[in-house]
Amino acid sequence: MPELPARRIFLIAAAFLVVALTGCASIGPKSVVADRFDYSESIADSWKRQTLLNIVKMRYADLPVFVDVSSIVAGYSLETDLNAGVNLTFHNGKANTGNFSGSSKYTDRPTITYMPMTGEKFLRGLITPIDPKTIFSMLQSGYAADFILGMTVDSLNGVRNRSAAAGLPREADPEFQRALVLLHDVQAAGDLGMRVEDDKTRGQTAVLFFRRDDISPDIAAKMAEIRTLLKLTGDEPKFSLIYSPVRAPDNQLAVNSRSMLQIMMAFGSYIDVPAEHVADHSALPGVGVTDESGVHILSGKEPPASAYASVRYRGYWFWIDEGDLRSKRALSAVMFFFTLIDTGNVERAPVITIPAQ
Repeated sequence: MPELPARRIFLIAAAFLVVALTGCASIGPKSVVADRFDYSESIADSWKRQTLLNIVKMRYADLPVFVDVSSIVAGYSLETDLNAGVNLTFHNGKANTGNFSGSSKYTDRPTITYMPMTGEKFLRGLITPIDPKTIFSMLQSGYAADFILGMTVDSLNGVRNRSAAAGLPREADPEFQRALVLLHDVQAAGDLGMRVEDDKTRGQTAVLFFRRDDISPDIAAKMAEIRTLLKLTGDEPKFSLIYSPVRAPDNQLAVNSRSMLQIMMAFGSYIDVPAEHVADHSALPGVGVTDESGVHILSGKEPPASAYASVRYRGYWFWIDEGDLRSKRALSAVMFFFTLIDTGNVERAPVITIPAQ
């Protein structure tokens, strides 16, 4: 080994010590960027898969179960040990032997807490119809009328939507399908809106209104056809939204909105269920996937090559294709509606805490 001066040996040891202490001081701030995006992506992906799994399970008359990630506590530690030793045998003022030893230990040990979503308020939120005001507020925020109403409404003023309730598939009334197309056109022209007004007897009321001024003859004709299809009466350009499965009085629009369970059941009717599961009656029959619906959940024995969300259930893979924008948007809307329903406070027991080793 080449001979090293004693001073140089100690300078090298000091340099190693400084590097170790510097790395230890910066571990926390550097982890924020990576952790925030990585955890966010993982939670979003697991949420999509959980929602899709529960939709599939409902098609099989199985119990949907929801588990929430209530907290994530990331814990890090970096332990550094550095030893330097010198055995000096002086010969003409120089040391001819020296040794260094060191060790480092990095630990990433997050604690993830899962909360089963149960309790009376949560279950009531799943089975209670969504407030029509919430549904039409989404139209006001930019969601397409035909897409949102087709997913969340069983009927408008008694005109019925497609349904898969109680395992008895029923196609939509032609008037309902045509009305959704026209509502989308009027909305795209900027002549359809929703606002909340104060009523002396009923408090705050959601109101759907059509513009009267500065509209094209084509849009005016479509508005008139919507009134005819949905049996809307009265001369006013606005209609108060009420929840009802039957036709409403003048200047009101009866909205028979769905609950979250109904929405998931309707979504599940678009699943491409394996023929053997339909034949042995382990899965409910569906209305059938049509080009008009635009929503499709695929199935197969092999895992998909490219999927927006995929789950394995009863020996088959079920997934939404990455290129299927309408089905992706439908699943995202279901997840969004979960944040809008009144679930109350989630019960605090039991809690599952898993420290990742």
